[in-house]
Amino acid sequence: MQYCVCGVITLTKVKICGLTRLCDVDAVNIEKPDYAGFVFANSRRRVTSAQAMELRSKLANEIISVGVFVNESIENILPLVQNGVIEMIQLHGKENEEYIERLKKLTDKPIIKAISVLNAGDVQKWALTSADYLLLDNKDGGTGQAFDWSLIGEIGKPYFLAGGLDVNNVVNAISQTTPFAADTSSGVETDGLKDPWKIKEFIRRVKHG
Repeated sequence: MQYCVCGVITLTKVKICGLTRLCDVDAVNIEKPDYAGFVFANSRRRVTSAQAMELRSKLANEIISVGVFVNESIENILPLVQNGVIEMIQLHGKENEEYIERLKKLTDKPIIKAISVLNAGDVQKWALTSADYLLLDNKDGGTGQAFDWSLIGEIGKPYFLAGGLDVNNVVNAISQTTPFAADTSSGVETDGLKDPWKIKEFIRRVKHG
């Protein structure tokens, strides 16, 4: 879907997160989302460095790989960047601005900082972060539950909209919030596994309404 932001026509991007199997990679390679996420935090979708390396080796070059971390040491993140496993870093824990600034000094890869949107003004507290993007989620990320989009308010920094997005609500979500990207994981799953049809339909609805 296209929106005019600050006078510029933009096309909402798509991130499919939580890939764990080679068949998941096959599905996104066909449908071509802009980003694919590998979770390195404690989750049922968690992958090891070796698993992520294998998955990344099969991922289409034009799809940007994102590593998702929760309160991870920077020393554990850097090898994944240096080995080309991930091209963007998503911080989904309690990482503060000092942590983000230190990480930016050690890598030139873009950084996404995930924040919980519980009240009006929560997003604005991060308006001046040195992170390249924000990711807006509910209190407990990864649960597949949406938050109140009216709480986002005005912010000049591009953001990924997450939290409960699926084929049924993503068009409405984008029309209300005009995010830089729509981010989903459980929203394109069936019985806890990535569903190729849902991936295809989610991307189609984001791109074409």
